[in-house]
Amino acid sequence: MDGSEGIASLQPDEAPRTVSHPAESDLPRFVDKYFLRTKDVVAKFGDVDVTYAVFMRRPVTSAPRLAMQWLERMARARKVEIRVDLRQKEGSWVGAGEPIMYVSGSLYHLIDLETQFLQKLGACCVAAYNAYVMCAEMQKTAFLAMDARHCAGTEMAEMMAYGASVGSAKAQRKLGAVGFIGNASDETAHFFNRDRGYGTMPHALIGYAGSTVRAAEMFHEVHPAENLTVLVDYFGQEITDALAVCRRFPELAAEGRVAVRLDTHGGRYVEGMDIGMSYEVLDRNAPQAIRGYRSDKELSYLIGTGVSAAAIWHMRERLDRAGFKAVKIVASSGFSPEKCRVMALANAPIDIIGTGSYLPEKWSETYATADIVKYGDEERVKVGREFLLEKTRTDHREA
Repeated sequence: MDGSEGIASLQPDEAPRTVSHPAESDLPRFVDKYFLRTKDVVAKFGDVDVTYAVFMRRPVTSAPRLAMQWLERMARARKVEIRVDLRQKEGSWVGAGEPIMYVSGSLYHLIDLETQFLQKLGACCVAAYNAYVMCAEMQKTAFLAMDARHCAGTEMAEMMAYGASVGSAKAQRKLGAVGFIGNASDETAHFFNRDRGYGTMPHALIGYAGSTVRAAEMFHEVHPAENLTVLVDYFGQEITDALAVCRRFPELAAEGRVAVRLDTHGGRYVEGMDIGMSYEVLDRNAPQAIRGYRSDKELSYLIGTGVSAAAIWHMRERLDRAGFKAVKIVASSGFSPEKCRVMALANAPIDIIGTGSYLPEKWSETYATADIVKYGDEERVKVGREFLLEKTRTDHREA
């Protein structure tokens, strides 16, 4: 396949599952029926070389690797040539309606590949866009991809991890951001240049142990070489339990091997906080965040319930006051691009953000589209899509 410069090629035994599925032999069971019936018509009346323009209706970050690798597999399986003119390389910003690539070849062999090809493209591009925005807003903060349990199956989890890795790499390259340092599962850790996933304990372990400190003790006994990240919101005593864990493991805390994770839900304030104290905490640490107009949503991220900027500053103050300045803060719970932007306004002292909120919020925005723009030597496209014609597209945007 042409046009794949800069897109890594995986060997069949190394390929992600989403690249492997569906296999060419199984493809008809997954394809939109009208493509299969069109293929029958082309078989009877004669094949033609065509060119598809592939685009999206909203701005995205180009993340074409999985889709292109799957297309390459299909070409090999069918022993045909499929030509790809990649106009927006991996990591590039792409405007609404701008062709990401042109795909050319036999109509007979391309017509039934559209369904799966577009499935593997659109959502990845939106996830990459969102991940980049988040990393750009909080350039000094590390991110951990925790999307897997929110995905609709393992293929989606693979696509979302890949998308996050593309957005993160772009932020690292262009802005020097820390970006995503890993993810939560072994299967997709390779997208972040890791051998395995990250993570210590869910709320279930706290409930099983009966106390936050006991859960930390049990975890450390079983996994003594692992850094200790402890959820502290289970009993609604975030500050009390955070300090208790640090006092139980003072050596680890002094070495920077202890982190407390705030995951308080939006139904209550973090221990010791209310709206008045939230304003006071921010006034001490980030007065610029509460000066000037803020929308209701922005205010909820700054001084509201759950994991607010004020709550994070409150935890940092209490840890420092107790002498645990090396203890890190991990924040999770709804860290979307918008929430990250507000946290940056407040200069929230977050060491790591655990998030799956780069997942596309509106699934309709992930719909990639492919229109044929050339049949043989004749350019032809449905009325209203003339902007896709190749002759008007000569730019190759840099990432």
